[in-house]
Amino acid sequence: MNKQMGDDRVPPKDEGRYYRDEMDDGGEAADGSDSALRKFRTATSISMSPELFEKLYLSPQNRVKGNLRATFANPSPIGLAGFLLCLTPLSMDLMGWRGAGANGSANSGAFYFQGGFLMNLGCILEWVIGNTLPAVVFGVYGTFWLAFAASLNPAFGAMTLFAPPDAKSPLAGLKTEPYNASLAWWFLFMGLISFIFLVCSVRTNVCFFIIFLCLVISFNLQVAGNLASAENFTGNEHYVSKIRVGAGAATFVACWSGWYILTASLLAAVDFPFQLPVGDLSTVVKGKQQRSGKYVRRE
Repeated sequence: MNKQMGDDRVPPKDEGRYYRDEMDDGGEAADGSDSALRKFRTATSISMSPELFEKLYLSPQNRVKGNLRATFANPSPIGLAGFLLCLTPLSMDLMGWRGAGANGSANSGAFYFQGGFLMNLGCILEWVIGNTLPAVVFGVYGTFWLAFAASLNPAFGAMTLFAPPDAKSPLAGLKTEPYNASLAWWFLFMGLISFIFLVCSVRTNVCFFIIFLCLVISFNLQVAGNLASAENFTGNEHYVSKIRVGAGAATFVACWSGWYILTASLLAAVDFPFQLPVGDLSTVVKGKQQRSGKYVRRE
């Protein structure tokens, strides 16, 4: 059903459409050519299935006032790319592939200028076009990369403050009980907010759900590893290394789910001849308003 001029009625639920333009706040149409153009845009709504919308925007289909989604590019792949370009090599570092290690210290520059920059840029743009969940997700993990890189950088003094007075290197702070215990509590609450995202992802798609499930597992394993290091860094070293391998394996699975949905999103963006399914859940797990037969338009 096309939306008519001056009609404030809400489209039926599950119609799978969003509109390229809307009326002015005062409800008055523009004159002359502007009026004709507005009528044309209003009459030519773009049909988009809930699955395609969710694949592109990583969020259940919603309607927001204005024409922003038709004006700006889709920012979701930007945030996803920054996330994956940092997490994938970090997962390999945690698993110690080909001698990699040191918690990804060699990639701290990527944490700043790829993960941190791209995800926070994606956060701002998702917020602009009205996608709340992706905006929060990209903002949380984007700032995580910045904070994680800072904790690996001696210039920020995170490890230096914990080093013993007679230590020959600031890296000695990495082996202390206070440092590892403090880091464990940060990972604990990163796991908590990842669990909240996991619950919310039940309304998005299977790929997103897998990503958050694996991140919850990984963060909790990191908590266990850091607490074991705080208890006895040298004595538990072999045990902690196995825990970190498990954490890296969990994030590695999350990464490939992410690479899949990034590919699916980009193929959909260029209208590729074939599309990849992402396991849309927004029509399977219906929202409260859908169940009650109501839909509230955001103004």
